[in-house]
Amino acid sequence: MKELIVNPKYHHKKLNIFILNTFPALSPNTLYKALRKKDIRINDKRIHENVTLHTGDKITLFIADDLLFPPPLHLPIIYEDEQILIINKPTGISVTENVHSEITLTDLVKKQLGKNIEPCHRLDYHTTGLILYAKNKTSLAILQQKFKNREIEKHYKTTVLGTFSKKHAILTAYLFKDSKKSLVYISDSPQKNYAKIITEYTVIYENQKNNTSELDVILHTGKTHQIRAHLSFIGHPIIGDGKYGNYEINKQFGQSTQMLCSCKLKFNFTTESGILSYLNRSGIFAFFQRMHTWSFNQMTISFITTAMARTIPSFGNFIPSQFTS
Repeated sequence: MKELIVNPKYHHKKLNIFILNTFPALSPNTLYKALRKKDIRINDKRIHENVTLHTGDKITLFIADDLLFPPPLHLPIIYEDEQILIINKPTGISVTENVHSEITLTDLVKKQLGKNIEPCHRLDYHTTGLILYAKNKTSLAILQQKFKNREIEKHYKTTVLGTFSKKHAILTAYLFKDSKKSLVYISDSPQKNYAKIITEYTVIYENQKNNTSELDVILHTGKTHQIRAHLSFIGHPIIGDGKYGNYEINKQFGQSTQMLCSCKLKFNFTTESGILSYLNRSGIFAFFQRMHTWSFNQMTISFITTAMARTIPSFGNFIPSQFTS
C-alpha cells in the first residue's frame, strides 16, 4: 500500500497523469486494471474512474511495489574511501528533493551504502556526471565549506548550438529564480532579486557541418540552471535542453534531454582541510566521445594523482593518470 498527497502542480489534473508521473515504472495497463478492481482510493473512497484531482487529495494505492518501482539502480561508484564517495549520476534522477515523489539518488545511496552519507552539491534532474558525497559529518562540513570558498573547481562538458568567435570567455550576468515556474531568467544588468553569476567557457571542439560546439564550462558561482540559462541567453542553447533550448533543434538532433555533464572535480584547497588534506591538488575527471555517442555507459574515468590512484582498484576502462590541467 502506498499513500500520496496531491501537490498543487496536479490540481485539476487527471489521476492517471499524477500516478504515472509519480511511478514511471508503472504501466498504464496495470493502472487501469487497478481502477477496474477498485484498488485505488481517493480520500478513503474507492474509485473506478480516471477522476480529476485537487490539491490535498489523499490517494491510496493497493498495487504491489514491484509494479510501482523499477529494479534497483546499480550505483556507478567512481571513487570511494573512508571519508568520501563519488557517484556517476545518470540522467532522469534527482540528487535530493523532487516534485514527483520519485526515489532520489541519495535515497539509493543511503539504502545501499549507509544512512549517514550526504551529498555535498547538486545536479539537475537530467544532468549527468560526478556527484561528491561525504560519508560522515566532519567530511560533510569541510566539503561544504570548500564549495562555499570556491576551493573545489567544477567543470562541465556540454554541446551547444552555434560556433564562437571568442574561444574562451568569462561571462558575468544576473539571474532571477522563479521557484513557482521552476525557471530562471538572465539579465545583463543588476536588478532587484537578481543574483550575480559568473560562467567561464572554453571551446574544445567545433563542428562546422552541424553548427555545434563542445565546451568546457567552469562555474564560478553555483546557481540553479546557471549553465543552461546563461548559455541560452548568449545565443548558444544546450542541445536537448527542453527548458532553455529550441524544440525544433532538439528534435533535429534527436535529443530529449540536455547534453550537459559534470565531468571534472578539482580540489584546490587553500585553507585548512583537516582529515581531507590528502585530496588537495588532486581531481577526478571523465572523458567523452563526440556528441552523437555521448552516453552515461560510455564514460572513461581518469583519476588524477598518484596518491589517489593507488587506492583505486582496477575497473576495466578506469585509467589512473597523472594530472594535466
